[in-house]
Amino acid sequence: MRLVTVAHGTRKSSGNAIAAELTAHAAQRLGVEAVCSYVELCDPLFAEVVAGSREPTVAVPLLLSTGFHIRTDLPEMAERAGGPLTLGRPFGPHRQVARAQAARLLEAGATPGSRVVLVAAGSSDELATRDQERAAELLAAEWRGEVVVATLTARGARPAEVVRDGDVVSPYLLSPGYFADRARRESLDAGAALVADVLGVHPLLVDLLCARYEALAAAVAGPPRAAG
Repeated sequence: MRLVTVAHGTRKSSGNAIAAELTAHAAQRLGVEAVCSYVELCDPLFAEVVAGSREPTVAVPLLLSTGFHIRTDLPEMAERAGGPLTLGRPFGPHRQVARAQAARLLEAGATPGSRVVLVAAGSSDELATRDQERAAELLAAEWRGEVVVATLTARGARPAEVVRDGDVVSPYLLSPGYFADRARRESLDAGAALVADVLGVHPLLVDLLCARYEALAAAVAGPPRAAG
C-alpha cells in the first residue's frame, strides 16, 4: 500500500524539501513506495497525485491543525482519487510534535521551564484554534512551563500582543518559508529572547509519520483471515 504525504506547500524550495525528506525517511523505514505532495504552491499537487493513480493509498497530511484544507480541500480531492484512498487526520496536535518542539527550543538555547509563546500561522476555523490550544497544553507538559499561543493571521492574538521581553518562541510550523520568517521577525520585534527553529525533519516526526501510516494501513487491511 502506497504512502502519500501532503504538506501545504510554499514558494521557498527549502520549505518544500522538509516534507519530501520526512517522506523519504519514512518510506525507507517502512519499506513502501511513497510520494510527497502539496496542497498548493509546489508540485506535485495532492489532487493530481491521487487522481492519477489506481493503487491503494494511505494519505497522511503533514498539517498541524484542523482548518479549511483538512475539512474541505483534502476530502474533496480524496473523493476524486483514481483508486482506493484512506485519508488520515492532521499531523498535530500530538505529543510527538510537542516533544520535537521542546527539542528545538533546547537546541536554540532556551532554559527549560521558561515562558514560551507558541506561534502558529493561524486560521479562521474554530477547530484550528482548539488544536492550537491543545498543542500549547502538550508543549507545556513537555516543557514544564507556561505556554501561550499567538497567531500570525485570522483568529487569535498576534505576537506583538502576547510576547513579553525575554520570552522564548516556538514556531508551530513544519517548514521554513513566509510564515516562519514572519514569526521570527514579529517575535523578536516584540522582545523575544530567542526564536527556535521550525520543526523540520526531526526523528520524532519520522516516528509519528510511520506510526500514522501503519495504523491506517492496518485499518484498511482489516483483521487477518484464518486459512481455510
